[in-house]
Amino acid sequence: MKENMGNPLHLKSLNHISLVCRSVEESIDFYQNVLGFIPIRRPGSFDFDGAWLFGYGIGIHLLQSEDPSNLRKKGEINPKDNHISFQCESMGAVEKKLKEMEIKHVRAMVEEGGIYVEQLFFHDPDGFMIEICNCDNLPVVPLGGEIARTCSRVNLQKLQMEKIHQVVQQ
Repeated sequence: MKENMGNPLHLKSLNHISLVCRSVEESIDFYQNVLGFIPIRRPGSFDFDGAWLFGYGIGIHLLQSEDPSNLRKKGEINPKDNHISFQCESMGAVEKKLKEMEIKHVRAMVEEGGIYVEQLFFHDPDGFMIEICNCDNLPVVPLGGEIARTCSRVNLQKLQMEKIHQVVQQ
């Protein structure tokens, strides 16, 4: 087993994500008017079209595709697809606003030890998945030397059996 190296690259935080777009203008509109990001200055030395936005402590760098027709088309909303997730104050308010804006979305719920996390998933104009959640309901619990477990059904069943076994022993 590999030894935990802590922070081998001395990272401080997430700085930005970059997204290739069919239309930088359409994506600016989405990230500014749906998610609340603000456009910020982008270095003038870049020799390609794009835009930078900032909000919630991270940047989003939009890059104009050289061949927009070759980009993946929006598919079905799949919560298991690549996505970026944002924490919100009120899931009800978010869902109401998505409905008002006529943004197609999918609702999901996760339960862990009696704690429920609501999730809303939708696409940006280019099909990149966005999640809005109340994930801070779940405590962040370091594994502390335990072997990391996947969330497969087999492991979930094992965890449930371990819980039952612990309760029976008490």
